[in-house]
Amino acid sequence: MPYTPTDYAPYDFANRRHIGPSEAEMAEMLATLGVSSLDELIAQAVPQGIRQAEPLDFGPAKSEQRALATMRDVSKKNQVLVSMLGQGYHGTVTPPVIQRNIFENPAWYTAYTPYQPEISQGRLEALLNFQTMVADLTALDVANASLLDEATAAAEAMALAQRSSKSKSTTFFVDHHCHAQVIDVVKTRAEPLGWTIQVGNPFTDLNAQEVFGALFQYPGTYGDCHDFTDVITALHEAKALAVMSADLMALTMLKAPGEMGADIAIGNTQRFGVPLGAGGPHAAYMACTDKLKRSLPGRLVGVSIDSHGHRAYRLTLQTREQHIRREKATSNVCTAQALLAVMASMYAVFHGPEGLRAIAQKIHLKATDLAAGLEDAGYTIDQDSFFDTFTVEVGHMQGLIIRAALAEGINLRAVGADHIGITLDEKITRANIEAVWRAFGIARTATYAAPYRLPEALIRTSDYLTHPVFHMNRAEAEMTRYIRRLADRDLALDRAMIPLGSCTMKLNATAEMMPVTWPEFSDIHPFAPMDQQQGYAELVADLSAKLCDVTGYDAISMQPNSGAQGEYAGLLSIRRYHIANGDAGRDICLIPTSAHGTNPASAQMVGYKVVPVAVAENGDIDLEDFRAKAEKYSDTLAACMITYPSTHGVFEETVREVCDITHEFGGQVYIDGANMNAMVGIARPGDVGGDVSHLNLHKTFCIPHGGGGPGMGPIGVKAHLEPHLPGHVAQGTSGAVSAAPWGSPSLLPISWGYILMMGGEGLTQATKVAILNANYIAKRLEGAYDILYSNKNGRIAHECIVDTRPLKDSAHVSVDDVAKRLIDSGFHAPTMSWPVAGTLMVEPTESEPKAELDRFIAAMLSIRAEARDIEEGRLDPENNPLRNAPHTMEDLVSDWDRPYSRQQGCFPPGAFRVDKYWAPVNRVDNVYGDRNVVCSCPPMEDYQEAAE
Repeated sequence: MPYTPTDYAPYDFANRRHIGPSEAEMAEMLATLGVSSLDELIAQAVPQGIRQAEPLDFGPAKSEQRALATMRDVSKKNQVLVSMLGQGYHGTVTPPVIQRNIFENPAWYTAYTPYQPEISQGRLEALLNFQTMVADLTALDVANASLLDEATAAAEAMALAQRSSKSKSTTFFVDHHCHAQVIDVVKTRAEPLGWTIQVGNPFTDLNAQEVFGALFQYPGTYGDCHDFTDVITALHEAKALAVMSADLMALTMLKAPGEMGADIAIGNTQRFGVPLGAGGPHAAYMACTDKLKRSLPGRLVGVSIDSHGHRAYRLTLQTREQHIRREKATSNVCTAQALLAVMASMYAVFHGPEGLRAIAQKIHLKATDLAAGLEDAGYTIDQDSFFDTFTVEVGHMQGLIIRAALAEGINLRAVGADHIGITLDEKITRANIEAVWRAFGIARTATYAAPYRLPEALIRTSDYLTHPVFHMNRAEAEMTRYIRRLADRDLALDRAMIPLGSCTMKLNATAEMMPVTWPEFSDIHPFAPMDQQQGYAELVADLSAKLCDVTGYDAISMQPNSGAQGEYAGLLSIRRYHIANGDAGRDICLIPTSAHGTNPASAQMVGYKVVPVAVAENGDIDLEDFRAKAEKYSDTLAACMITYPSTHGVFEETVREVCDITHEFGGQVYIDGANMNAMVGIARPGDVGGDVSHLNLHKTFCIPHGGGGPGMGPIGVKAHLEPHLPGHVAQGTSGAVSAAPWGSPSLLPISWGYILMMGGEGLTQATKVAILNANYIAKRLEGAYDILYSNKNGRIAHECIVDTRPLKDSAHVSVDDVAKRLIDSGFHAPTMSWPVAGTLMVEPTESEPKAELDRFIAAMLSIRAEARDIEEGRLDPENNPLRNAPHTMEDLVSDWDRPYSRQQGCFPPGAFRVDKYWAPVNRVDNVYGDRNVVCSCPPMEDYQEAAE
């Protein structure tokens, strides 16, 4: 019988898109927990005293179609003009094979940071390609796996120079031809640390004896190309270090920083196929000499071996990572821009060195042709030689010409009161060049026939990108297969649950991802006039208002482009507030010993002294110790940093008291937003006493992790801190923490779409189900494992800590063994050994259906059973499935000499039979990788050996 309208029950898209368990499954789970309803569970898990008074009300949730239509209407308020504004941002062509198969592919954008190398080999190879590309083009020894943006990289390079140079100076010199946003962020970083920034002409103003380092822009922001060899030599004689911010595309034609003697090179890889996106996300880079590699900030991919001696990749020298060093850190960097670095590296693989040089040559010829036409018409070009940028003296005609160019659909840059800057890129056409000439009153046809105008002494003669990976057959079929092969080596959310505590690996819905690649969002220059960015302005305003409703704060800054950057920005706002009130001496920050490693690192970066606070036996902040230390430092207390719910996965009953004590003694409260997934719609950090919080939009609000970035960490503040939020030179202010005013704004449509499609009711339901899923796992694992922390009702928040330490004593099974055995069942391990060493922190999120939770539970119970078999003598204590995990397909088909079956080893409970994930390598040897540091693509014969 056909359905009638009354028979048809519409699918609840608002909830089921992001909420995994069905109503029936929730009922079963609630019964397992012994409660009658979701609200009863929440009442037991969340203290009534912190519950928000009014429900979230953003109006009804929009369907996917209506939300996309709304977002399309808003996007059309952006005007996409041809950008010739430069300043480190360029039009670029993303090869469709890269856009579709990486940028828009959940196998790439839903992966987690590659801390579990066995299930990250594809991403790690792509990032190793990135490092090789950067090291080759800069002619330096080692490159990291990307940083947040060029300005942040410059600030990190300054810090690296300061701690590595033997100079006793506290002054850092900055080339006056650096991009304005770079200078601003460097000044922001230096000021709290007591470093002086001197901006000037490196050839006339730099006294090498008086600085610990210097930063040069190459080519300069106005187009000048200089050889810094002699200046760098003088720096080295004075025991100072040289940093060059270099354009990688220009380096295909120009002498490399390493060839001038630079110690460090930084820059942006955006023009290697990554859309403008109004400023991000883009992958910055940093390269350095070999002697600096152990101080290099950020992630570093290296080559190691697995337990069978086969080549394997891993993140190397992890102990040098700044967030691991905590209060001893000189940086809080714990985020790369992995997805964007992968895109940039694939752009180089796709084009190869010849292709990149051909693109660069064409860009240069366009620039010289345009400049020649202007000169023939009587205009003066400031630069005799340049790569893609030059400035034109136009006198009082500046405004007239810029307006004429706007009428032609082109943005030109005003330089001073009487010059115009022009930057060309690979997207500029003959028609665009002729349009610029018309704006200058010239009728002329573009020919690209003008001669090169590169400085002869700076023309590059050295080779680069010589590794075979950059010379592969670049037919579409081969590129597609290479990208697919790498993706198949990884385990991402498109395959299985990634139950990482505190990291909130939840669904990134397809409909939310779609607007990211719309031209109206992706092709906007960050410094385009604001009347061309009205769509972004409306989006940012509405998203900010909604996030204020969610958090209880009064204002939001979207500028921080990572969670750690948000911590830093929040603490800077607190610092500026105290200084404005005449309390510059307040420099003590109280931080619980269980805090994220970035918390003490961020405090150190703003010049604060970290005072650790004890944690009670139940995981809560030791209130007595907290009060004692707040009182002891009452004259100098600046802030406390807490995470709520706590890092132990519990809603602490005393959070308001902690906030009140801090305020009583003159401090401000920073609440880390890492666990906001347990609070949305239920409790607001601004209501419980927080003055500032960062929000991980790449966690709670559905921006994908991208294999270790992109991220966004906007901060919410109470009204008294609003005047002290980050500024930006593009907005006529200062104090920026990121290169672009809105950080990485092309990601914001994802979070905005999430909120529009969920509505307040849906967001609140998602939080409740996140708490349900976590409590369900904890309950099902009871008896097999101890769950370390819970509240007085025996409930946890959105994550739980599973204690695997007893297995070490009883069966010689480590937390590593458990993590690697989960790979055999097709799971990424939970967070390991944090906040308690030897444990697993599990966070299932609301996205996972009951079947996936049960599959994970089955795998964990099976691991406990195998440990019991070791304890009771049924399995060999040294040669068993746990110690040998993960098992590869090679193990399966090779001679099997193990005292357990192939079936037990390779197909444990939880593993799919048909669609089983196979780790491409066995357990990776971390010690070997740290002792034999190789951070660029190995020679081709190594690939051959690995294949044999």
